[in-house]
Amino acid sequence: MTDQERQLVDAIAEMREDDALPMAKKLLADGAEPMRVLELCRNAMDIVGGRFEKGEYFLPELVLAGEMLEQIGAIVKPLLTGKEGAATKKHGKVLIGTVKGDLHDIGKNIVTFMLDINGFEVLDIGIDQADAKFIDAIKNFQPQVVALSGFLTLAFDSMKNTVDSINKAGLRDKVKIMIGGGQVDEKVREYTGADAFGLNAMAAVNLCRTWTGVAA
Repeated sequence: MTDQERQLVDAIAEMREDDALPMAKKLLADGAEPMRVLELCRNAMDIVGGRFEKGEYFLPELVLAGEMLEQIGAIVKPLLTGKEGAATKKHGKVLIGTVKGDLHDIGKNIVTFMLDINGFEVLDIGIDQADAKFIDAIKNFQPQVVALSGFLTLAFDSMKNTVDSINKAGLRDKVKIMIGGGQVDEKVREYTGADAFGLNAMAAVNLCRTWTGVAA
């Protein structure tokens, strides 16, 4: 990571809103790849999330970090949509939401953003969503993929409960389920009953491409 990249990560992680956007613009102007800028944002959000878990940051900091991400994303998105791989035709439907008991939406927002520019129709039902909300959305939206997001470790039980509820509702064979966020790994995937987990936004995009039959 270059000094310039580190400065952007630090600006976001330390809540320096007035510095973050100009730094992102300068990185892009100096030739940084748009995807690299998004990756730096994700690195910063990992730091923010870690500080939240330790009780060093609270909800206002999460909100501010999310606002900085939205501002940077608004600059980056047009640069990505003109590139090969960005699509206007919709490949399939993805339902995404943060599970009950978790208020994190930063990682979810990045995944939604990347799915959108890669040609998927995405319904984001927000944060702290109960099982019933996911089930209603599956029935109404009829997605091929359901993405369950959660940063806190307590979200793992909520993810499992949501998958179990989808199964009980008779909808499990109609959707592929991915989980992501925080410390999700194969052990957590097995515990929750999801089909796969994604370590980052592009992993989520690639899973959706595979499940909907879209060539990478």
